[in-house]
This record gives sequence, C-alpha cells and structure tokens, in this order.
Amino acid sequence: MKKDRFLSRRYRPFSRSFRRLNDLQKKRIYRLRFQKFTVCIVFLMVGVCLLAGYQMLFFPRIKLLGSRVVELEYQEKYEELGYCSSYRGKDISSKVKVKGDVDSSKLGEYQITYEVQYHGATTTKTRIVRVVDSVKPKITFSASRKKLYICPDSKYLYDDYQAVDNYDGDITKKVKVDEVGDKMRYQVEDSAGNKTVVERKIYYQDVESPTLTLDNETVLVNKGDYYQDSSYQVLDNCTKEVSVEVSGDVNTNQVGEYERKYRAKDKAGNVSEIVQKVIVMEPVKKGVIYLTFDDGPRSGTTDIILNILKEKNVKATFFVTSGGPDDLIKRMYDEGHSIGLHTASHDYSVVYGSIDSYFQDLAIVSDRVEKVTGQKSYLIRFPGGSSNTVSKKYTPGIMSYLTKEVLSRGYRYYDWNIDSRDAEGGKFTADEISNFVTSKLSHDKVNMVLMHDVKVTTKDAIGKIIDYGKANGYTFDAITPYTDMVVQRVNN
Repeated sequence: MKKDRFLSRRYRPFSRSFRRLNDLQKKRIYRLRFQKFTVCIVFLMVGVCLLAGYQMLFFPRIKLLGSRVVELEYQEKYEELGYCSSYRGKDISSKVKVKGDVDSSKLGEYQITYEVQYHGATTTKTRIVRVVDSVKPKITFSASRKKLYICPDSKYLYDDYQAVDNYDGDITKKVKVDEVGDKMRYQVEDSAGNKTVVERKIYYQDVESPTLTLDNETVLVNKGDYYQDSSYQVLDNCTKEVSVEVSGDVNTNQVGEYERKYRAKDKAGNVSEIVQKVIVMEPVKKGVIYLTFDDGPRSGTTDIILNILKEKNVKATFFVTSGGPDDLIKRMYDEGHSIGLHTASHDYSVVYGSIDSYFQDLAIVSDRVEKVTGQKSYLIRFPGGSSNTVSKKYTPGIMSYLTKEVLSRGYRYYDWNIDSRDAEGGKFTADEISNFVTSKLSHDKVNMVLMHDVKVTTKDAIGKIIDYGKANGYTFDAITPYTDMVVQRVNN
C-alpha cells in the first residue's frame, strides 16, 4: 500500500517517467487517482447537500412558475407567469416583492427580480424576459399577388408593391426586385433578420378596363327642354386608343326616368360602363298648392287630416319619421298621397352628426316606408330645411354637401316657400294658421306649404285652407319624383 502511494506521488500520468513504468504499476497509479477523485466528489456532494439543507432550514424559498427565460413577441403584453414562496412549509408568497418592467415596444432583454425577506434572511431569484421580433415583414401589391400583368411592349416600373414590418414600419425601399425566368421575385429583410420572399408570374397582357367618369350621373331636364349628353373622361393604363359608345333614348316630351349607357372599350377588348339617369321633370305648376306635412304620423291628428283630405278629394304629401303607427302610413299610400322621408330620429345631433350618420338615419325611415308600402320613396325633406343653421353646430358645411349628395343618390329634396307656423309651440289658433297660409298664396308661383300633422291646430285649420284654395281658383297636388324642387338657400 505504501509502495502504491509512493508510486502515485512520484509518477504523474503521461509524464516521461510514467511512461517507463510497467502496466501493473500504471494500473495501480490510475486506481489511486480514481479513489482520490471519488472521495473529492463525495465530499463535494455532502457539502452541497449540507448547504441546501442549511438554506432550507434558515432561508425562505422562491419557486418561479413557468420558464426562467421567456421570449416575448414585440408589442405583445407581458403577463407574469407566477411564483410561490415558503419557509419551513409555511406559505409566504404574499411577502414576495417583484421588481422590474418589460417594455414590449422596444426589443431587448429585461430582468424581473423576485425577492423575499423573512426572519432576517433574504432570498432572490430572477427571470429573464427577451422581447424579440420574429414576425416576417409583409409585401402587398395594388394588383394581384400571384400574377403580374404588364402592358404589352412596356417595362415593369416596380411601383405596385409595398413592404411593411411590424417593428420597422414601411421598408418598401429595402425591397429587392429581380426577374427570374418568367417570374418577378421580391425580397425584403427587416432589422431583426426576418426575411420575406414573394414571387409573381409575369404576363405581358392588358387586362385592366378603362376608367370612365361622367360629370353628372343624374341629370334633371324640364319637360320640353333640349337634352345634351354629359361630357365624360376616359383613361386607360396601356393605350390612348379607347372608343366610347353612348346608347339609350331620352324623350324630353314625356315625364319620367330614362337611362343613357356610356360604354368604353380599349384595344385589348376591356370594357367599362356607366349608366346615367336622366329625369324629365314636370313643368312648373304655378298656382298649384302642395300641402306637405312633417313629423308624423300620429294617432288622433294624422287620421283626422286624412279624413278631411279624403272628404275634400285633395292629395297631399307626408314626410314621415319612424314614430307613429304603420297603419296610418299604409292608409296614406292606399289613398293616393305621396310619402316622403323626413328623419328617423328627428334628433339634430344624430342626423347632422356626420355625413354617414345622416344617411344611416335616412336608411332607417326609408326601410320603414318600403316595408309598409312595398314602394321605395325618393322624396326627402331635411329636418329644419336645407337652409337650417343648427347643423353647423354639429358638422360645419354638412348641408352644402348633403344637398348635392342626395341628388347624386337619386333622391329629391323639397323645402317650402309658405310656412303655416303651426310648429311654433301652439302660439297660434287654427284660424290664424289658416290665415298665415292663405295670405301668402299666389297664382304666379308654386305654393309649397309647410305644415305638421302631429299638431292639433293643424287638423282644425286644414279644411279652411282647402276651402279657400278651391274658392279662389287654386288646385291641389301631391309631390312626385318629377315635381320641380322648391329649395331654399343653403347657409351651412
């Protein structure tokens, strides 16, 4: 044994003197070295166990739930995975203090520290959160993604694509475009090294229709007047050789709606069409009285007005809302009166809140009328009239836009030139309302009378107005889509 220890001390493995030993001596040296190594490992493990036991006995423990290294995508919200802490079997998780923030709007590595102090001892653990960008940039095209059509005898101008990255933003300038055989290849790489490659097959072919526009898609012509085709503009992506044909007859001697079709065709045979609506209007009917009623229907007033109109054989126009019973609207329609669209809500802040808000409100009352009567109405009266200024409070300039837009959508709007003043809070009697109207009637103009079928005084005044009109040579009529519009000056 002493001899083995002597050999181990004197001869180190792989030394020159060690190589001169015989095999038995070498084996003895290896065995002694291994025994020493094993003893060291045992002592090390015992030390680690003693240290761990000491920490368990005298230090609080923290256990992190989930991974200690977390990868978080850019702009993704960091959510704590959780932790628990104990001391000699007692739960002290509530005493853990968590420090550190993660800014997912910036790439990088963030450290979350968990610390607990208990009985004078402190334990700390950390979690690493890496904010990364692993999302590839996107390449989009204004035309087809898979196919690229290029005008014959021309070159690709590399201008119909865009590259956007979730982190770098617009990186279109980084796109590399190469023509590979019969394909165009687009490549782009963001700052994080994410790469996108898109290929499109090339076709030298004109497949795009000409762009055809008209000055007016709805034209109003008075009966007997001369009608002239509107001017148009036509553009084509590949050629200037575009033919335009116009078809469809318009008889200006007959009131009604007509269609004129404009058809553009390029060299490749691509076609685009626009249909123009031509409305031949009734001649201006001077001396005619148009009785118009807003805000209804309403039980107890509208039905009485309908009784009077039926008794006196007079047709009128009702601009309705979404209130009141459907059966009164049905009765108006069945008895030959015209039904127009006033408003669904009659709330100025809603109606004039925006362009979209106005047409959404209009659609509601329009759908109601069509559902009850089976007929779509294109007659409109703006709440407050087209001259109202209250709309400026909600959307400046909205009336200037709406008065043009409703016409382009095929509607006709009607204001008034005689105000019965029946809506002024019950200030006037039925006789006074009747006098306001009859005093302003004239045989030299269209008499468009504003009244409200929800007012009690109106139902009492209507008979007197009709009797006066008939006695003085006036006639009564209902508004149609071909009736000449009576409009006021737009003030917003």
